[in-house]
Amino acid sequence: MIKKIQLPLQTVNLIAGFMVWVLISSLLPFMKEDISIPADQLAWVTAIPVILGSLLRIPLGYLTNLFGARKIFMISFIILLFPVYYIAHASAFTDLLIGGLFLGLGGAIFSVGVTSVPKYYPKERHGFINGIYGAGNIGTAITAFTAPVIASQFGWSLTVQFYLMLLAVMALANFFLGDKKEPKVRTSLSEQLRGIAKNEKLWLFCLFYFITFGSFVAFTIYLPNFLVANFGLEKVDAGIRTAGFIVIATIMRPIGGWLADRFHSLKLLMFVFGGYTLAAMLLSFAPSIGLYTAGCLTIALCAGMGNGVIFKLVPAYFPKQSGIANGVVSAMGGLGGFFPPLILALLFKLTGHYAIGFMALSEVALASFVLVIWMYYQDRLGMSAQILNSTAEGIMVTDSKGTIIAVNPAFSKLTGYSAEDVIGKNPNLLKSGLQDGGFYKKMWLDIEEKGFWQGEIWNRRKDGQNYLEWLTISAVKNEAGEIQQYAGMFSDITALKTKSV
Repeated sequence: MIKKIQLPLQTVNLIAGFMVWVLISSLLPFMKEDISIPADQLAWVTAIPVILGSLLRIPLGYLTNLFGARKIFMISFIILLFPVYYIAHASAFTDLLIGGLFLGLGGAIFSVGVTSVPKYYPKERHGFINGIYGAGNIGTAITAFTAPVIASQFGWSLTVQFYLMLLAVMALANFFLGDKKEPKVRTSLSEQLRGIAKNEKLWLFCLFYFITFGSFVAFTIYLPNFLVANFGLEKVDAGIRTAGFIVIATIMRPIGGWLADRFHSLKLLMFVFGGYTLAAMLLSFAPSIGLYTAGCLTIALCAGMGNGVIFKLVPAYFPKQSGIANGVVSAMGGLGGFFPPLILALLFKLTGHYAIGFMALSEVALASFVLVIWMYYQDRLGMSAQILNSTAEGIMVTDSKGTIIAVNPAFSKLTGYSAEDVIGKNPNLLKSGLQDGGFYKKMWLDIEEKGFWQGEIWNRRKDGQNYLEWLTISAVKNEAGEIQQYAGMFSDITALKTKSV
């Protein structure tokens, strides 16, 4: 029973954590009325919570594997009581910076569940399961929508204090309902770091999540104040529109994970970054509120889908280091939400508009689109190489002129010739002399007419011993129908032939 409730419990944990994480950005229009905040420092107030929310994800992912999600969630909610109380009584700009920094723990708990929840489900469901858990980021929408409404009635300070009760309830829920017997992973931190640091796939996933989750966080903290300042919307209206952005991105997250369980994840990411490129280009032209809404909604769709797909990919590529890999990737996503608001604020101060910032997002998304295509074809080549190296049959590939260009390990095992012995040479070195010229003439005539030849042939090993093999030679043609290579696959049937005789 306890194991069955871990997914809903941890999803609710994430909702609560994210509700707390965006408290300041959601209530900033109200806080500005009581606290003097320099106009050029507004971006820092909203971005500061993202720092700890990003950096803590790495150790929290690792600690989850050591101690289990129950303890990490419970302790995190208890610690969050202190910065929330401090912010509720803030009276100066510095108070918001200090409180906001430690508020980041609410965002850092993301790596706890994304490390823990997959332990309870088979691998073929990890995309959807992580997507459901990740949908807990709807907590940002709940705060963005409800906090301004409550603050308009009771004031922002009392609104923040309401969150103390939420944190206390969640700490108790984890104490009583968390899984005390969650499987632990005892691999040392240094060993896990060594296992992932040299794998370029990790850093590509970091870049992709930097964009997808980063843009989700950035738009969440940037939209409320931006919509009020640039389009003259009411504060509650701006909160509702921001909540709509968050809801769409949140719904798309499990959908993205579900799609990744059924289709090729990298192909899905091509659609994600293609959509980003077009939407960011639209926003860079500073359109009307209607077109601006269309651009933001497209980014919400792409962000949610991309977030779901990426956390299907991470455990697939790093099954033994999932805790630390999830932490590193999710940390980069959090940092992706830290820098854009600051950059946009700086660009606006220098140029008077945000066009350059959005165009930069478009260019980075386009570069990611190209990198995803590269990864896709690298994976296909890697799969081909794995098949070539692991098959029990010997394989030899020649160019169109008959010069050997590649062999596999099974070839060397069956013939005694290493790759260095044969590459650059003619297959004639394998001839046993037991077949006459007519045999080879008919073989090549069949290859020319049919595109392949198949049959028995005697060849000679490096040690001079003859053996009988079953050989298939195929002509590999390009799109124009021209022969580019010849591929031969063979197996030793000498023993079988001897037994039959």
